Amino acid sequence: MKTKYLAILYAIVAAALYALNAPFSKTLLEQISPAMMAAFLYLGAGIGLLVYGLASKKLGNAPSGEPLTKKELPYTLGMILLDIAAPILLMLGVRLSTAANVSLVNNFEIVATSLVALLIFREKISRRLWIAIGLVTVASGILTFEGAGAFSFNAGSLFVCGACLCWGVENNCTKMISSKSTTQIVVLKGIFSGLGSLLVAFAAGEDLPGAGWILWALLLGFVSYGLSIYFYIKAQKDLGAAKTSAYYSIAPFLGVTFGMVLLGERPGVQFYVALVVMLVSTWLMIRDTLKTEEEA
Repeated sequence: MKTKYLAILYAIVAAALYALNAPFSKTLLEQISPAMMAAFLYLGAGIGLLVYGLASKKLGNAPSGEPLTKKELPYTLGMILLDIAAPILLMLGVRLSTAANVSLVNNFEIVATSLVALLIFREKISRRLWIAIGLVTVASGILTFEGAGAFSFNAGSLFVCGACLCWGVENNCTKMISSKSTTQIVVLKGIFSGLGSLLVAFAAGEDLPGAGWILWALLLGFVSYGLSIYFYIKAQKDLGAAKTSAYYSIAPFLGVTFGMVLLGERPGVQFYVALVVMLVSTWLMIRDTLKTEEEA
């Protein structure tokens, strides 16, 4: 299989795994506070990939990729710090909104990632992709307000947008080190971001949940964060930050489906309006990415 198609597959797998996050986090947040939840999600990612790396090495099949060096330290630190802030904002958004809304507003991460990639890291953004980015912004704005008749302000969606902005910058930091060991990147990202979130949780006076809930959060973190990030980074090596985000945009739609099936959520009319806009924008992004790949 050609490298570019394998990279596309990695991006789609990453999106599918991350889509599990919103509905299951919505349930776990009934027992775990937001910062604690963010901490255990990332710790689950880091610990899970650490165990994977050690097991692979013991079996004589060490993970590929060169280790990180001092040269990558600024990007590594930026990645970790932004990953402390982003999941805390996301968990606050999940608590204040529905899993369906959170899943769609999460698509604003594509906007943030693309703008940072263009303005700071000089990735090329086509006119078609700019149109798609504008549509994502419109759809995310629609979901910032909820209510029948007169719109009522929804702070949960704003928290999610804040998380997406952090992740947009973080995605580009990660892209700069994506040629290095994927396993090492996820381990560092998971453990240090998780510990940072844990300190924030304790400073905010949040209590530790029961051991059983911690294990569930760690497991969810390993699947929806650890494995998802692992495949996302592998996709970034060949697709770049902006284009990987374009493929990753299928995650919110899968998250909506999971929320409806698992939680029985029934979003309002404005949700479906935003969904149509998101579908059009996603189609444009994927079409642009495929066209660019063919020309390459």
